[in-house]
Amino acid sequence: MKEGILSALEKSKIGGGTQKSRLTARGITSLTTPGYYSDPDNKCLYLQVSPTSKGISRSWIFRYTSPVTLKRREMGLGSTDICSLANARLKVLDLRKAIYEGIDPIEERQAKKTSIRESHQHSITFAAAAERCIQTKKAEWSNTKHQDQWTSTMAKFVSPLIGKLRVDQINTSHIVKVLEQTIKNKKGEIEGSFWNVRTETATRVRQRIEVILDWCRAHEYTQGENPARYQGALSHLLPKASKIKKSVHHPALPFQKIGEFMSELRSHSGYSALALELLILTATRTSEIIEAKWDEFNLDSKVWTIPAERMKAGKEHRIPLNTRAMEILEHLKTIRVNSYLFPSTLHKEGCLSNMALLSMMRKMGKYSDYVPHGFRSTFRDWAAETTDYSNETVELALAHTIKNKAEAAYRRQDQLEKRSALMSDWLMFIQG
Repeated sequence: MKEGILSALEKSKIGGGTQKSRLTARGITSLTTPGYYSDPDNKCLYLQVSPTSKGISRSWIFRYTSPVTLKRREMGLGSTDICSLANARLKVLDLRKAIYEGIDPIEERQAKKTSIRESHQHSITFAAAAERCIQTKKAEWSNTKHQDQWTSTMAKFVSPLIGKLRVDQINTSHIVKVLEQTIKNKKGEIEGSFWNVRTETATRVRQRIEVILDWCRAHEYTQGENPARYQGALSHLLPKASKIKKSVHHPALPFQKIGEFMSELRSHSGYSALALELLILTATRTSEIIEAKWDEFNLDSKVWTIPAERMKAGKEHRIPLNTRAMEILEHLKTIRVNSYLFPSTLHKEGCLSNMALLSMMRKMGKYSDYVPHGFRSTFRDWAAETTDYSNETVELALAHTIKNKAEAAYRRQDQLEKRSALMSDWLMFIQG
């Protein structure tokens, strides 16, 4: 053997001769001749020196007889750059113990790699799971508003924190991190934690995460208890939403001012102004107005029938149309461009956006603090304060759900004639 190799090995005198001894951490860096160099203290451990295009490569090899096939095998333990001599010796010790127990190290390593690969193949990130779950659930929702809300809240509050995590990695601490993230106002000032200052939104976000993770469990992407379930660990980590939630009511225009408001509204032109006026005249919700289609209206009987799938309560709702509502419809019929009463100016087959009516109100100076949904309260207050119509008739006009199951069971009629008179009186009050 060349002197360069001999000099890399410690020498000891045994019986008057010279014999190669242990490999040393310093000595192995001097070995340049290709070949295998055994470690006398660890039979089965070899240093493999190989030439490459970039120079000399040195790596560790474990030679053993498989306890399964009884064949000789070689197993790589890594380069000397990442595995020191000491670590290589420790690895060999563990591998020899495994062989003693009847385990083939190469087969065991391959099985672990396969398991990890299969685990990754049958996994999904939270962001991807959210997207797929929303696509699945949207068929259940009565309007596109729900999908928009789910998508926007996931993008704003959840995905930046856990979107890239595999769903099987998500635990309670991740959910708490989402719900306790810092919320800042428009000036960049810290208001507090998400759960404490935006309680209603945070509650809905938690419920949506729970639904998404249940979807993942149904598809076997996850196992075990859902970490977003409030009745689990979260109930001990977060205060009850009902104890900290602040009631927020939609700003409603006092009914005494509805006449002057309507006069100013009618000075504006365009679909948004007409849609907002029809919303007030019919005491309906924003989504019910902007998504209204021509086939829902019977202009001969002067009745608008909103199908169950578009109603919050999931029940068909008939609305009697007063004279001004009919005038608006007759005008819209002359400029009809698609199936919607109030078509989008951006999308050929679409309707007005959710923000169209709110934007209309923001243009109206002194009324900019109010919101379209508040006109339902305006109507409710007017009916209670100035008319003799029964509470049941007014609630039917607003299409409110009856919480009393016994009362709901006996309500068979929708009092269309009484409500027709009610909506005509509403118009008379508005016009003064």
